Amino acid sequence: MSREKEYFLSCIESNKGIIYKVANSYCKDDADREDLLQEIILQLWKAFPSFKPDYKLSTWMYRIALNVAISSYRKASKRSKILQPLCETAIYLDDDTSEVNDNRDMLQVLIRELKEVDRALILLYLDGYLYPEIGNVLGLSESNVATKLSRIKQQLKKKFTA
Repeated sequence: MSREKEYFLSCIESNKGIIYKVANSYCKDDADREDLLQEIILQLWKAFPSFKPDYKLSTWMYRIALNVAISSYRKASKRSKILQPLCETAIYLDDDTSEVNDNRDMLQVLIRELKEVDRALILLYLDGYLYPEIGNVLGLSESNVATKLSRIKQQLKKKFTA
């Protein structure tokens, strides 16, 4: 195996949480999630030669993963409008009924209901990225990130307590 492949695989392994987090936020269905995971990894591999070590690897991976997920989500939305004019929101419940898991599951459902860019914003924020980094990934100004996040948090809080 070449050094480049080994390095790529180690990068994927050490940052797989990013890929799974994005895929879980944009896909409800297991099969769709697996397809999205594969597409994200494929696009990361294609873009890997252009990765500059000056950049933070996780930020670069987030940018590509979110772009692939948003693009995939938009294609699926167009397809579902054609195939199913009425869509239902699916909520998956675990057998584990602890309050923490219920809250986490509810938050995931609420995040899935957000617009694509808002979903990306909150994912990056929850993962501990600073406003300038989030802006860099999504192409937004720092003040725009702050404003949007404030609105998203209010929206989620309102829905969560309802």
